[in-house]
Amino acid sequence: MTDHGSGGLGPFEALRSLDFEAPFPRLIPVRQNFDAPQLADVAAATTSALEPLRSRLRPGMSVALTAGSRGIHDKATVVRTAGEWLRSVGAEPFVVPAMGSHGGATAEGQVQMLADLGMTEDVLGMPIRATMETVEIDRLPGGPAVHLDAHAAKADAVLAVNRIKAHTDFKGEIESGIAKIIAIGLGKRRGAEGIHAYGPANLGVWIPRVARRIVETGKVLGGLGIVENAYDRAAQIALLGPQDIAGDGEARLLAEAKNLMATLPFDRVDVAVVDLMGKDLSGSGMDPNVIGRMMIRGTPEFDRPRITNIAVLDVTDVSHGNVVGLGLADFIPFRILEKVDLRITYINAMTAGLGGPQRAQVPMAMATDRSAVAAAILTCGRADPTGISLVRMRNTLDLENLLVSETLRDQVLAEPRLEITGDPVPMRFDSGGQLEPW
Repeated sequence: MTDHGSGGLGPFEALRSLDFEAPFPRLIPVRQNFDAPQLADVAAATTSALEPLRSRLRPGMSVALTAGSRGIHDKATVVRTAGEWLRSVGAEPFVVPAMGSHGGATAEGQVQMLADLGMTEDVLGMPIRATMETVEIDRLPGGPAVHLDAHAAKADAVLAVNRIKAHTDFKGEIESGIAKIIAIGLGKRRGAEGIHAYGPANLGVWIPRVARRIVETGKVLGGLGIVENAYDRAAQIALLGPQDIAGDGEARLLAEAKNLMATLPFDRVDVAVVDLMGKDLSGSGMDPNVIGRMMIRGTPEFDRPRITNIAVLDVTDVSHGNVVGLGLADFIPFRILEKVDLRITYINAMTAGLGGPQRAQVPMAMATDRSAVAAAILTCGRADPTGISLVRMRNTLDLENLLVSETLRDQVLAEPRLEITGDPVPMRFDSGGQLEPW
């Protein structure tokens, strides 16, 4: 684990000699074919969506555009195009990182996160102004203080940009989207902590209310909502007027996003192997909506899928050691531990309140991928481990192509949207015990 100087894995070192073997199944390559509308021209759709704002803008007006911490495929295009359009009507746009406590809760860390996601000043064509300072707008009765990024507060207007999708911590009419990036993203660490302090069950209460209070200042022009298809490409770019943020308009877009969302095609799986997790892939590293695990005390778990054991094998470099969500897994290899930055992870976990502790815990750590997957197989509750069901995925954002054990063949053949794309292949590990890519 990264510990800023001491080096090594401490007590985990003694586990290097602990090795496990299991009957690894052969895996069938499978493709999921989704109903997936997709925009032919994201930039043109963005420009068209913004036209209703023309009458509200005046020459020289400063406009803060939000950019969050998720790896949204078309986000850079949407933000850059929005900036170009705003300049074309005489406004002066700039970007603010809107990501709560991510990036180690520092302005520099948040700018670096944007750069890692392909969003620099050169790419976006406008300044990026980052700060962790906020202005307290109000304090809601019986609820949190309302914080607004200091640069956004000084701007003449704010245009929020975000993907609209299912949240990883709760279910409600308004989940992850425009209201969230306003309330939590622009709230920075102080705002995010204040909202999360009321627990995951109340996120659906306070995110909309805080967002509405900021909208009521008159500063918010609207929100550009990106609705993605199951292949993570933009299916729709929609402008929400101020009245629709955290309201019926945003709720309708969320319903459309959920209908298009990719899921695992199996109700029950003994073992899932996730090649890669990361904060750029999901706020919880792995999307709970995909793996069927909420792992928040007092919050009900999903009806499906039910996965007995999960082995996750690596974390994205873009996460910079933030492994919140690791607690959603059961087994990991040492190579993940070697990338962990506890300071960054714990800041993010503490900001999340009740939603943080379990998800920031460290699963059982094995010396290699091979041992981690073997341990997941051996402890999944099957007396005969040769009969296990296993699904391997690249990450929880990319579910088009899967590798599934031969025990799942009948289920694959019975599902019209699934297609077998090749012959079964063995799980191959290199000489160091690392699972080979596919």
